This record gives sequence, structure tokens and C-alpha cells, in this order.
Amino acid sequence: MKKYKKVLIGLLTVILLCLIIGIGIGANYLYNLALNPDTPKDFIFNADHNASAEDVDQKETSGSVSIDDSTWLLEQSNYEDLYITSKDGLKLHNYFLRNNSSEKWIIAVHGYTSEGKLMAPYARKFYDMGYNVILPDLRGHGQSEGDYIGMGWDERFDIIDLIQYIINDNTNTEIVLFGVSMGASTVMNVSGEELPSNVKAIIEDCGYTSAWEEFAYQLKELFGLPAFPMMHTASLMSKIRAGFWLGETSSINQVKKSNTPMLFIHGDSDTFVPSHMVDELYSAAKVEKEKLIIPGAGHAKSKDVDPELYWSTIITFINRYVN
Repeated sequence: MKKYKKVLIGLLTVILLCLIIGIGIGANYLYNLALNPDTPKDFIFNADHNASAEDVDQKETSGSVSIDDSTWLLEQSNYEDLYITSKDGLKLHNYFLRNNSSEKWIIAVHGYTSEGKLMAPYARKFYDMGYNVILPDLRGHGQSEGDYIGMGWDERFDIIDLIQYIINDNTNTEIVLFGVSMGASTVMNVSGEELPSNVKAIIEDCGYTSAWEEFAYQLKELFGLPAFPMMHTASLMSKIRAGFWLGETSSINQVKKSNTPMLFIHGDSDTFVPSHMVDELYSAAKVEKEKLIIPGAGHAKSKDVDPELYWSTIITFINRYVN
């Protein structure tokens, strides 16, 4: 009897070890799939629930880029390359567009796996409105250093460094933060920090409530898996490899602490970042706020589906807070 008991204990131990190893391998796979900038994301972007690759590919989540807009940015705008060293020692690149007659600034932040130059349509519009513009390459994107995607969490401090850079040059400047997709969650994460009075307004377009909720949604849709235990072990892997828990990266918690007026934008056909998230974010905000829902717009496509309503709403909102 004792012999059988030992065999059973041994078998259970082996099964448990195999389970732990399997979960660890799965967690590392999910980390690379989501947060390693060098891992292809086609599996995510091409998933049925995320619509077609053409609609969801995050190279396009800054909105569609016309040749004219790209040419304007790279060949006609006279942009400068601005490099800032982050607090953890990364060399971060930004496109710096100075509008010499203005003291108004826009920091326009790109989405997941995108880069600053793909924000060209937004940059051109804001520049024509009389704003100076900074287009960051977020850490791990474009020309910036970094070996992980921070989902807008560590990036919030990089944006604050840019805010301080602008203020150091002109203490009277007025600043608006604008972001699309992960960039939207980035600027919402910034909103919960102590900001100078120079930051007058924040505009978020199709951001998520938290990285945890976004990844849990994608985990269920992509693999049919519940949050436990893979989200928890993936969060541990994130802490080990990137230095943050997935549960920390909560835009909705940051919005709750915000003192800055905020405009929330989302397409009601967004299946990449579910459109219900904008309602949760809007409800959480205790500041002067406005919400714009664009019927029929998928992820980061609001600008393209109804450009007149999109831009008129943004312009009216900004003009309330920036002179």
C-alpha cells in the first residue's frame, strides 16, 4: 500500500511540475506576443474578432496616412529630431515641429506597434490650427530605444518629460495631450499624475480601460481562455522582464485622479478595443468632459469615417481651454 502511495505522490508531483512548466512557457509566449516589440503581431491583428488586417493592423491605428500627409511631415514640415533621455536611461526619439508664431503645443501619441511619423495626418491638422507639435516614438517603437512595449504605463513619464521640456523653453505655453489607441491610454495615464497648469486639455481616441482588461479580452477571443491563471502568470512575467505588473497599467484608475478636462472618442464598431470601455472611462472621469461616439467606426477609424464631426468636435473642445 505504501508503495502505491509513493507512486501516486510521485505521479502527482510530475504532473504538477509539468503543469507549472507549461504555464510558465505559456506566460512567456503571451508576454512575447503582447509586449515584445520584436515579436510579430500578425496573429493578433489577423484574428477574426479584430476584423481584417487592413482595419486593425496597428501600423494603421494612428489613422490612415495619405502620401501627401507623410510627404508633408518628412519633406516639407521642417521637423527636427528631438532626443530625450528617459529616467531609466533610454534614448527616445521625437519629431519636433515648431510653429514659431505660437505658444500652443500638441503632443500627439501613436498607438501599439506604430510610430510617430504615422501620426502625420493629425500633426498636419494641428499644425495648420497654429500649434507646435511633438510626435513621440514611444519606447520600443520607431527610432526610440526600448525592449518592451509598456502599454502606456512607463510611457506616461516619458510624456511628462516632454511636457517639462516644452515648459522649460516657455513657461507661458499651453499644452494639449492627444493620443490614439495605446497612445490614448498613455495620455490618460499621464492625466492621473500631478501636472503643471500648462496642460490644458487631454483628448483620447479609442483607448482601453487597462492593459489587464484589454489583454484578458484578447486572451478570451484569441484562445478561448479565462483570465486565470494565464493573465496572472503573464503579469508575473511582465514584472520580471519589463518591471511592471499588468494590473498596474490602469488608465481608468488614472482618469479617476485627473484634474484636466478630457474628451473621449470611440467608434461604436471597434472590436479591437471594445467600445464599451469608453463608457467606463467617461463615467470614471470627475473632470470637465465630453464624449464622442462615431457610428460605424472601427478601431482608430473615427477620423476617417466622419472627419467633419471628428475634427469639429476636437476643435470646439480645445478652444474652450486654450486661448
